[in-house]
Amino acid sequence: MTESLLQIVYKALDDKRAEDIVVLNMQNISLLADYFLICNGNSDRQAQAIAREVQEKAQENGYEIKRVEGFDSARWILVDLGDVVVHIFHKDERAFYNLERLWGDAPQLDMPAAE
Repeated sequence: MTESLLQIVYKALDDKRAEDIVVLNMQNISLLADYFLICNGNSDRQAQAIAREVQEKAQENGYEIKRVEGFDSARWILVDLGDVVVHIFHKDERAFYNLERLWGDAPQLDMPAAE
């Protein structure tokens, strides 16, 4: 079930042209979620569009959105889907927070290209 949610979210990110999508396998590393998806948009508007698409596609497929944070400021939007947490950054903020380095012990997953 988590893998299908992962595919849905990845495709939503890709459809809205999110940049530099990274998928971290957080199993055995964090109790927060099984997977983190990290990406960025080039503007506030694009970051919000990406977050909206993730929420819409998750809901269309019967997944519950636990919470969304940072949507209005659009600098770092967090979409919590339970086992999958999506971090959508404005491009200017991503390097500053550098979650990939923070969670450097988490293996990165290669996702197949969205269909």
